[in-house]
Amino acid sequence: MDQNVVAVFIPIVFFLVAGLNAVVYFYLRSRERQMLIEKNLDAQSIKEFFNQKRKMSPYTLLKIGIICIAFGVALGLGLMLEDITYKDFWVPFSLFTVTGAGFVIANLVSLKLEKKNNNE
Repeated sequence: MDQNVVAVFIPIVFFLVAGLNAVVYFYLRSRERQMLIEKNLDAQSIKEFFNQKRKMSPYTLLKIGIICIAFGVALGLGLMLEDITYKDFWVPFSLFTVTGAGFVIANLVSLKLEKKNNNE
């Protein structure tokens, strides 16, 4: 395929996928509300249901930060090892291993902080 043809299709596919995601999101959201109304729930219980669903853990941003730091360290480590050894597998290897370790560490830190807050 010609590069110009591919270059034309990239934004078209991007906007189609973004539009499809928006349509599916709004459809499923309205469908969820219709199901709650069909269950004959009053307005107060529906409001409590949606407020309960939106509560986010106070440590979510901490988890994201730890994972992003692990990703950056992994990328830097992989690029350094690739330059030293001239092997191409170091970047994906370090990304998967160190980012995976970042996920585990983020979860452990979050659990420890939540346990500490529950004891207080």
